[in-house]
Amino acid sequence: MKGAWGEKAARQYLEAHGWHTVTVNFRTRFGEIDIIAENAQYVIFAEVKTRKNARYGLACEAVTPAKQAKIIAAAQAWLQEHPTEKQPRFDVIEVYGEENASVPPRINHLENAFGG
Repeated sequence: MKGAWGEKAARQYLEAHGWHTVTVNFRTRFGEIDIIAENAQYVIFAEVKTRKNARYGLACEAVTPAKQAKIIAAAQAWLQEHPTEKQPRFDVIEVYGEENASVPPRINHLENAFGG
């Protein structure tokens, strides 16, 4: 499954860059968040978009305003259950590549990609 592979690659990328994964695939009646991670300063709500390549557009373009609203609502629900002093942030992580390719995926981490 392409999405699961991309989410795993995104988690590995985040962890290699000092982030701690809090939870994955957090679901509420409002929507779903692919990855919730934190470091000393931020808690991020990351939407992961996986594509073979950018031939038909950037992966981040699939995070529409309607999708952003669902992610924001789900993040608000999570924050109510898990209060934190850390600054919340909404990121998009683009993963380009294929699961069994000989080259690692190309990852583009868009910080503060949208806000609420």
